[in-house]
Amino acid sequence: MREYTVPAVTEPPTGSLSDPVWANASSHPDTAVFSRRTGSTWTDVTAAEFAQQVTGVAKGLIAAGVKHGERVALLSATRYEWTLIDYAIWSIGAVTVPIYETSSTSQIQWILTDSEAVVAVVENATHGAVVESSRAEAPALQEVWQIEAGAVDQLTALGQDVTDAEFDKRRSAVAPSDLATLIYTSGTTGRPKGCKISHSNFLDELGPAVKILDDLFDTTGASTLLFLPLAHVFARIIQVGCVMKRVKVGHTADVKNLVEDLGAFRPTFILSVPRVFEKVFNSASQKAHADGKGKIFDAAAETAIAYSQAQDKGGASFGLKAKHLLFDRLVFGKLRAVLGGRVQYAVSGGAPLGDRLGHFFRGIGVPVLEGYGLTETTAAVSVNLPDDLRIGTVGRPLPGVTVGVADDGELLFKGGQVMQGYWKNDEATANAIDADGWFHTGDLGEFDVDGFIKITGRKKEILVTAGGKNVAPTMLEDQIRLHPLVSQCMVVGDGKPFIAALITIDPENIVPWATERGKPTDPAALTQDADLIAEVQKAVDDANASVSHAEAIKKFSILPIDWTQESGELSLKLSLRRHIVMDKHGADVEALYAK
Repeated sequence: MREYTVPAVTEPPTGSLSDPVWANASSHPDTAVFSRRTGSTWTDVTAAEFAQQVTGVAKGLIAAGVKHGERVALLSATRYEWTLIDYAIWSIGAVTVPIYETSSTSQIQWILTDSEAVVAVVENATHGAVVESSRAEAPALQEVWQIEAGAVDQLTALGQDVTDAEFDKRRSAVAPSDLATLIYTSGTTGRPKGCKISHSNFLDELGPAVKILDDLFDTTGASTLLFLPLAHVFARIIQVGCVMKRVKVGHTADVKNLVEDLGAFRPTFILSVPRVFEKVFNSASQKAHADGKGKIFDAAAETAIAYSQAQDKGGASFGLKAKHLLFDRLVFGKLRAVLGGRVQYAVSGGAPLGDRLGHFFRGIGVPVLEGYGLTETTAAVSVNLPDDLRIGTVGRPLPGVTVGVADDGELLFKGGQVMQGYWKNDEATANAIDADGWFHTGDLGEFDVDGFIKITGRKKEILVTAGGKNVAPTMLEDQIRLHPLVSQCMVVGDGKPFIAALITIDPENIVPWATERGKPTDPAALTQDADLIAEVQKAVDDANASVSHAEAIKKFSILPIDWTQESGELSLKLSLRRHIVMDKHGADVEALYAK
């Protein structure tokens, strides 16, 4: 087996995740470490104020009887209180069990039952009702507080008789090896499993990460706006890094007003998933075409991509530099303004970004640092760096991490951020972490002589055609989704004579396109429209150009509805839930092969 190791650059971690809260309050008490949105304004929270609020909530949890190692469920959208309560739980040695606010009733019941949570903090009355209905299945559950009903004030009042000495004793007893959180996997198949992640897992990753990503975490005025779910490990690890380095953090879960929030908060870096970057590009493209400026945007996009590609080949020519400068004034500056105007870098994870998007965003002046990791690895095991970036890869392993490629092409990792195992599931743990300590990711990939890792597909998602050709569907799907009119795509063909695809249309971008042409704006009325089919065919042709003839998509079908989290086809990470799509659209797949 081939291996590549990046040596560790830091000492083994000490202390706990909550220690920086009090270190910041002592060394930089007046530094604004958070900003809270109240109505249309943002109000700063200093390091001293945050430490005081964490202490108040922590004392309340102590007064409620929460003991060291016991689980506390946290069911809420991303908001300031989420972070506040998370740190309060950690500071007393308890274990945070995050639950997505979009989780189904059965998922919430399962997590509460399996984790044996003793108390819960929820966002609102709707969440509270679901949790209350789960008491029969979760006998360990005692108190439930609602954030919107004053949970922070209630807990602070409850703990007013807990002494500082008692709290300090609890806080000082937390060790790096103690469990910090149980994060349940999204459960695209079967019941979610709880990943046991310790304080040390977080610290092992972040110790070196914040050093090598100092352009993000250690610059004057650094800030970020968190809008991804904090229930997911990706946003959570950034939260922890920001607290460690006193990077100002804002929160919003209102994605519909994200552009407005970015403009008001003006972060210096953002984190997101590839689908958001796709939407930014596609929306800008579609708007430009609808306004009669499509040729300008297309030329600007090609210039941005060429300019970025030139950075890897010795630099841009004089002519390309001149074109880039022109389009920076006409187009690129406006796109940077959409992100708040101060963003220097973006961080992407969760799925492959794709070369074209990577070059486009670097070309407009917002390099996307693509990384790779899973919940089981406490987020990233590899990442591209500002001064060591190779587009099309997910970067090199973090310091202290070893990557390996098994004989069947599966990526394996070793490192301090690999979880302790699955909660109450030794069989699943043994299947994921072998006797030699390798974590089996389930992803297929490779790395070059410099250690840069490239993801090539999912081990369980490889399609094998009737002719015996192995096809990685995600490479084709990622390329097709770049088209402004395409929302989602699923490539099919397992056991079939050729590769085909189901495609859905973006419900927002179709409106200006259809209006300009005097067509119905409802995607359901356009599935057989010749012009739309021709547009989608362009996307398919572009994707096919990157694969062999045997791997190319021969037929596709445009579906009348989009796939969403709410309807079940997308996971909470916006990943395609293939088995759900196949269950719902099996007849559509068969129709592709019936003619």
